[in-house]
Amino acid sequence: VIGGGMAGILIAYFLKQRGLEVAVLEAGTVGSGQTGNTTAKITSQHGLIYHKLLETLGKDMARAYAEANQRAVWEYKRIIRERSIHCCFEQKPAFLYSLEETESLMREAEAASRLGIEAMFTTDTELPFPVKGAVCFEGQAQFHPLQFLFALARELLVYEHTNVTAVEENRILTPNGIVTAKHIIFATHYPFLNVPGYYFMRMRQERSYVLALQNAMRLEGMYLGIDKNNGWSLRSAGELLLLGGGNHRTGENRNGGKYRLLREKAQEFWPGSTEIACWSAQDCMTLDGVPYIGQFSESTPHWYVATGFQKWGMTSSMLSAMLLSDLITGRENPWQKAFSPQRFTPGASAKSMLEDGLHAVRDLSRRIFAPARADVEALPLGHGGVVERDGEKVGVYRDDTGQTYVVSIRCPHLGCRLEWNPDDKSWDCPCHGSRFDDRGNLIDNPAQEDLSHD
Repeated sequence: VIGGGMAGILIAYFLKQRGLEVAVLEAGTVGSGQTGNTTAKITSQHGLIYHKLLETLGKDMARAYAEANQRAVWEYKRIIRERSIHCCFEQKPAFLYSLEETESLMREAEAASRLGIEAMFTTDTELPFPVKGAVCFEGQAQFHPLQFLFALARELLVYEHTNVTAVEENRILTPNGIVTAKHIIFATHYPFLNVPGYYFMRMRQERSYVLALQNAMRLEGMYLGIDKNNGWSLRSAGELLLLGGGNHRTGENRNGGKYRLLREKAQEFWPGSTEIACWSAQDCMTLDGVPYIGQFSESTPHWYVATGFQKWGMTSSMLSAMLLSDLITGRENPWQKAFSPQRFTPGASAKSMLEDGLHAVRDLSRRIFAPARADVEALPLGHGGVVERDGEKVGVYRDDTGQTYVVSIRCPHLGCRLEWNPDDKSWDCPCHGSRFDDRGNLIDNPAQEDLSHD
């Protein structure tokens, strides 16, 4: 299993429970990737998904999605109870809400109910602002993901600081040696191989931001707004309140201000609150809104993948463990077809494919034609930007002392021009979501190497 996040560890755990000999290869340390940045809602409520699935993929696919994700919630509860894992697990209702309209929420409640989910429309919430309406899913949950992850990882064979550089048939190449395996599972958030599979043509990446607030309020439910400009995510975590939002496509946050927006809202809703921490997360978005879980490609029968979790990595990670452990051990699974990476869903995918294709063309051409946007001397301390030096556009970051760091703005993945993200102080790729810190060190794949720099 390549990847030691929630998906990789759960997949390895399930396979070991089936009697297989399993090793996990992790480039950093267990849980050091996206798992540590999640708001950790364990829920089958995935935004306005069920009405869309019924309209675009049909009742059978929609029902498979609903049943599988409901089962994933139950599986967390089972494992935590059986293993006596202390991870702040709490069962709570999950709400979608809107400040602007009710029609889409009522449609979603009706669609979810048709698919066997206990869902209802309501206007009654505990939020500190009035809403037009909400959809409530009962029987959902939240937890501390790293406490859960570490408890399972202790039972597994995990090689940390083992970066996989290439995979050739049944051989996995790392700087520490070569691993040979009968089955190979890519659980790296975003697959780092371009061919086969072509996942870089089938997904985009998005970022979102979170504040942890003290002295805010205690929520008995978990909340997600559906409005474009007021779509806040809220849930309690012990004595803290997690406030999230500011979503944008990776590489498209040139002006920044996402944390500032959250801080303004925090002071508006809870004037006496104090910010304890802030962080951001990255999510892989598929063309039709359904994760890719199954055989990596038609030409690689013993490779498997788990990716495209949208913003619902916890349930999708458990779902990946359920589906892939059945697939590898030859058990029938009624939900496998709905999540297969080989599925063909033109009705649900066409619009996203066109939009993503236009973004890629625009961002590839930007590297050639777009002008530099700043002079080095004009960059404020602690900021970065694209400048022209000796006739070449480069990325420059000035730290708080005035020291400059110069990097290439060509993404080593497929050559798109990187953009500066002032909120995270990172260089982000708008084509496929690779990210690099202010010194050019790789943060997020699909790129596999650091930026060249002076």
